[in-house]
Amino acid sequence: MSRTPVTGPFGLSRNSFGQLVYAGAAGATHEGIVPVRAFGLSAPDYGIALMSADGKELQWIENLDTLPADSRGLIVEELAQREFTPEIRRIISVSSYATPSTWQVVTDRGTTSLILKSEDDIRRLRATGVLLIADSQGVHFLIRDRLALDPHSQKILKRFL
Repeated sequence: MSRTPVTGPFGLSRNSFGQLVYAGAAGATHEGIVPVRAFGLSAPDYGIALMSADGKELQWIENLDTLPADSRGLIVEELAQREFTPEIRRIISVSSYATPSTWQVVTDRGTTSLILKSEDDIRRLRATGVLLIADSQGVHFLIRDRLALDPHSQKILKRFL
């Protein structure tokens, strides 16, 4: 579904506090804007809304690649600060196959543990094997392709699916 931008051409910069500043076609500026992905995991570069501090959509970006490099870079930086989704590369062990259980995992950001409260905290996002695991602290962990995990990790994961 295609959308029309809320406004015409725009510019982005940072203020002295490091906040994003949006300058619309009519010359109005908004400080503290926040980029929000419509499809953060399945299509991260498509469908991004620039939201004002009071929650109003200022600009719809159909495709991040269509923006000038400086604006695209500012949006990518801001999104990286807001989004924290470690990707699980290996499941070392679980404390129990009943929940709640503590998982020892290796992620793209290092080794850590998470507490799985319920099997319902493991969500399938697509038929291709993408899983999103919410731990007891509210951190979401991603498994992009469960079939690409090592056999030991797959065996553990299978018991919870």
